[in-house]
Amino acid sequence: MSTGILLQIAQTLAAILLAPLLMGWVNQCRAWLQGRSAPPLTQPYRTLKKLFHKDVVIAHNASPLFRFAPYMVFACMALAAGLVPTIANDLPFSPAADAIALVGVFALARVFLALAAMDIGTSFGTLGARREMLVSFLAEPALLMVFFTASLISHSTELPTIVEALAHKQFVIYPSMAFAAVAFWMVSTAENARIPVDNPTTHLELTMIHEAMILEYSARHLALIEWAVALKLFTYSALGIALFVPWGIAPRGDLYALPLAVLALLLKMMAGGAALSLLEAISAKVRLFRAPEFLGTAFLLGVLGMLIHFLLEV
Repeated sequence: MSTGILLQIAQTLAAILLAPLLMGWVNQCRAWLQGRSAPPLTQPYRTLKKLFHKDVVIAHNASPLFRFAPYMVFACMALAAGLVPTIANDLPFSPAADAIALVGVFALARVFLALAAMDIGTSFGTLGARREMLVSFLAEPALLMVFFTASLISHSTELPTIVEALAHKQFVIYPSMAFAAVAFWMVSTAENARIPVDNPTTHLELTMIHEAMILEYSARHLALIEWAVALKLFTYSALGIALFVPWGIAPRGDLYALPLAVLALLLKMMAGGAALSLLEAISAKVRLFRAPEFLGTAFLLGVLGMLIHFLLEV
């Protein structure tokens, strides 16, 4: 039990520390594909260090919620990262928070960030908060359908059990998981403010969603939010690995498989970051009014995956 607790703490700390590195890798790959000079791999760490050393500037009408929201958002993302098996499948706290609770943790962070964006009363913050809640309203049901498809196969909503059922048993091809994988990719791009739903590098007021909510933040508050954004991308990447390519994650109680699990995680993250950059380089941002169609398609694919499971795999 003590070994499992240490592994869960180690996985959480590893996610917190490696999240900016994954963001730096994605930015590098995207710059290479666009023919630009790529920033250093450690650029996100330098940005966080610079922001932490700056003085905070806060509007005079900001409430305590505005100051508290960045800490809450970062804490929620750290908690979510600790619930997803990344290196080892030995997570003793997983029965307390399953995949459905994980969706609730993401929603809690989003609510605090949206409330903080509206707290100052600026038009851009309110606009971004309304758009963010619209996207989340459509993305969360699709994400739940993906989890339900995996839970029907493993007969559990706990992520370690799902990983064990999909990776550490007899190899079986599940057609339903193919539809769930496409739905998960569509939800992941929307939840992480990536193309085609949002553009993380834009500052055009009429098109941005996430960036509009954090325009009033600075210094350590902005650093925590940027770190939480990187951590959310890392968590979704780890979640995709756990659901669809879980091979390499160390089984419960097998400490000798940890070095191979670490190597497998790094390789999968590199491949996932490169694939994300490639898809962003060849895609264009859709109009905001087309986002419901995009996420509605993700929901239908998730439901279709569940139906295929009932028809073919029972």
